[in-house]
Amino acid sequence: MQSENRFFDDLAKMVNGVAGTVAGAGREAEAAMRERAKEWVGRMDFVSREEFEAVKQMAATARAETEALKARLDKLEGTAKPAATANAAAAKPAAPPRAAAKPAAKPKAAPKT
Repeated sequence: MQSENRFFDDLAKMVNGVAGTVAGAGREAEAAMRERAKEWVGRMDFVSREEFEAVKQMAATARAETEALKARLDKLEGTAKPAATANAAAAKPAAPPRAAAKPAAKPKAAPKT
């Protein structure tokens, strides 16, 4: 047997309506917060993922090129090092011989007469 109580039917309809309204308000609040966050991030000096990845790739390329140039320089310096040390030794002037210099003798004063 089903009762003809309309109170519970009306209450269920009202709760469903409130739940739908709250869900809609939640979606609107989320969208508004998302928009505010986008505006805030837009005012900051953040970069996009694509820009970050491009700069990261450029840095990796520059690092690899630097390592290659460093290896090349080390190779060139490695073959030139013995000649450079020989040239450096030849280019150094020889130290002057140290003479045992005696201090100059003071002139004797003439005797008084």
